[in-house]
Amino acid sequence: MRVLLFLFLVIKMVNFKYFLGSIFAIPLLPLLYFQGKRIKATVPRLPEAQGTEGLVSITIAGVGVASHEIGFSGTLAKELATKLKVNVSWKVYAKSGYTAKRVAEKIVPSIAEKEIDLIVIGLGGNDAFALNSPNQWGRDIEKLIFALEKRYANTPIAFTNMPPIKEFPAFTAAMKFTLGNLVELLGEKLEQVVARRSHVYYQSQNITLKDWIERMNIDSSEKDFFSDGVHPSKLTYQTWAKDFSDFLIQERILNSLRH
Repeated sequence: MRVLLFLFLVIKMVNFKYFLGSIFAIPLLPLLYFQGKRIKATVPRLPEAQGTEGLVSITIAGVGVASHEIGFSGTLAKELATKLKVNVSWKVYAKSGYTAKRVAEKIVPSIAEKEIDLIVIGLGGNDAFALNSPNQWGRDIEKLIFALEKRYANTPIAFTNMPPIKEFPAFTAAMKFTLGNLVELLGEKLEQVVARRSHVYYQSQNITLKDWIERMNIDSSEKDFFSDGVHPSKLTYQTWAKDFSDFLIQERILNSLRH
């Protein structure tokens, strides 16, 4: 089983909510600018995770952990290998800071594999930080899906949940309100796009750390989910991967690969 991962988080109603949110955000823009600069200066620039491929007998750039093997990708591969009883060969194509548009333009053309059994995509955070509108995001996602389907027809494409920006400890209340609400609107738009496509899936449930802790019986506090107040910790990546593997199984996305 060959798994490829990208790590790059009603139309009228979405447009209205984005417009309304933009109006409320305008007075906050100068504050957001200076708060963003302060957080950027205080949060360390962590290197991207190493070890971008492996074999178990899946793109998240992995910032916050030393190796993809112990992050989202490696954990997801191990979970799928165990639950489906198959060998999983995985590879990560990712670049920290990339939006959906950049992934379609820069990363997809660089993919070397001829055949793939599953494509996993994690996007949304960088598009929210760039203040991209839901409509622009939707167009970029459509182009990304089209580019992948052109090369890998009928290969399942699965989008992870939007990143939980409202949970970021380092972010101020203003940033959580503006960027957190925007990333949720991007998630709603993604859900609309996916609903029109076959072989494309999206885990639309909003992530909350409280839900993870209770539902997955995790003996940790919410602060343990972040390596520096912004980037996910090993705990987050592994919890996210386990939850996402359950989604893939429950949606029967990989039934054809069961042995």
